[in-house]
Amino acid sequence: MQNVSFRNVDEFLDFLPEEELKITLRLREIVLECIPNVQEKLSYNVPYYFLKKRICFIWPASILWGKKQTYEGVRFGFTSGYLLQDEIGYLDKGERKEVYWRDFKSVQEIDEDVLKSFIFQAVEVEQESKRVKFKCLKD
Repeated sequence: MQNVSFRNVDEFLDFLPEEELKITLRLREIVLECIPNVQEKLSYNVPYYFLKKRICFIWPASILWGKKQTYEGVRFGFTSGYLLQDEIGYLDKGERKEVYWRDFKSVQEIDEDVLKSFIFQAVEVEQESKRVKFKCLKD
């Protein structure tokens, strides 16, 4: 189903073409700045970022899902994007029900303030889901 298989994040980064690497590294820095205690793990051969559950991911176009490349640049996605408030229409939804994303073709396209606000919001959503689950278990 995929064109590659990596054992760790360093192998993943070494594989990327130069422009995708630059974008990926900047997006990664932003995530690590916004969520200092985040865990980074490869899933589907790309980095996903977790607290208790998946919050977001970075998916360069050169890491195929299927047989052909379907977009350019690097996709930054939110696994529970459908729970995020997006009044400005920043995130793409495509045909997906839960996962929403934004594609970047250069580092200059990254609006760090807007992206950080979505990351903080995604962390709040993740934190709230833990509280709701705990409350339900107590009832």
